[in-house]
Amino acid sequence: MLIVALDPPSNADVLSWVEERFKTLKQYVQGFKIGLPAIIEIGLGPLARIFRGYSGLLIADLKLADIGDVMSIVAERLAMHGFNAVIAHAFIGYEQALDKLSAVCREKGLKLILVVSMSHKGSREFIDRHVKEFVELAKSVDAWGVVAPATRPEIIRFVRELAGKELRILSPGIGVQGAEPGTAICSGADYEIVGRVITYSSNVLESAFKVLEEQRKRATQCLGLR
Repeated sequence: MLIVALDPPSNADVLSWVEERFKTLKQYVQGFKIGLPAIIEIGLGPLARIFRGYSGLLIADLKLADIGDVMSIVAERLAMHGFNAVIAHAFIGYEQALDKLSAVCREKGLKLILVVSMSHKGSREFIDRHVKEFVELAKSVDAWGVVAPATRPEIIRFVRELAGKELRILSPGIGVQGAEPGTAICSGADYEIVGRVITYSSNVLESAFKVLEEQRKRATQCLGLR
């Protein structure tokens, strides 16, 4: 299962860049993740027009980490503009934070996704010390899913063991950061998040098909899928 991260390069016409890649890939992938750079550059209104009517996952990757009242306002605005999922950090805790955000997400139909580990090396310094607590917190706030890195399959396996079937696992780090397509799925992830290896390619569709084929081959080998 493939989610494409739409993080434009600094020299791009961001509106055209996002729209072209969305139109090219929308029928072949399960969703898109829009990060803060694109949201700042384009704004929620133009993004809403690009994605109007889209039924796949549309994730606002803001990695929210604030008090509950502020995050709730953000979630309401995202829902108004067509997003159906939002990423927040787990480390901010429950009381007056994720309790309020999760309530608004349920009310507005947003899927709440919590970061329990990250794909860069610095995640080991603080975040990774609390993966178990973060997964338990995600379950307690009825999160839809969690983010765990494709670059460290052992983290994905640990998260899957803790989460069972209650949480979806979304794994970034495929491609430029070093993980191969399909490896996160083989470790227990539900979705692999892939960005630059597809979106910065001279042939976006061909690169996406290559990733999908590699996912399929690895999943067939490790999970016995056909």
